[in-house]
Amino acid sequence: MVIFSVYVVNKAGGLIYQYDNYVPRAEAEKTFSYPLDLVLKNHDEKVVVSFGQRDGIRVGHAVLSINGVDVQGKNTADGKDTLEYLKDPANYPVSIRFGRARLSSNEKLMLASMFHSLFAIGSQLSPDVGSSGIEMLETDVFKLHCFQTLTGIKFIVLADPRQSGIDALLRKIYEIYSDFALKNPFYSLEMPIRCELFDQNLKGALEIAEKAGNFGAGS
Repeated sequence: MVIFSVYVVNKAGGLIYQYDNYVPRAEAEKTFSYPLDLVLKNHDEKVVVSFGQRDGIRVGHAVLSINGVDVQGKNTADGKDTLEYLKDPANYPVSIRFGRARLSSNEKLMLASMFHSLFAIGSQLSPDVGSSGIEMLETDVFKLHCFQTLTGIKFIVLADPRQSGIDALLRKIYEIYSDFALKNPFYSLEMPIRCELFDQNLKGALEIAEKAGNFGAGS
């Protein structure tokens, strides 16, 4: 089983910690002749496919590399404008690798804030008072699990839908947060968590959860 990522969100909706444990990369690479039979555009500082799907390349996929040179944002690693380069017939044939681009730091901050708002909306929509808010969201490829403490800190885990023991894992992460962040004299409440012991123990907990699916006594 797989645990994809962990997020910690403070009571104001700010992202104070994020760790990608496993990021699946569905990629497709193909050599194209001129003219390119896909429509590309700049979107959110990335070059993405806006029209046309073929050979595993889908709308929304980003250009990851051209002729083996990584693409960073709108430009290649050697400073060439990606769209301008692909408009020039002299540059063909060209090998392009497509895939889903990783979320940027700003995108992760925005998504954490959005989930914080959805959590509050879920509590207010409850037909009864005292709702816990959103505890789980399920899709066909992952489940989002959320545990909110009494002080309003949210611990969020994205995992394979078949992964068991997530409730115990969330409480284990809370325990690690209490032991290695809150008890750290250099840590300030509500601020980003930058603590090596927290990182090490979190990674260890995720490894145990993936192998065993749960936490027994003394874990």
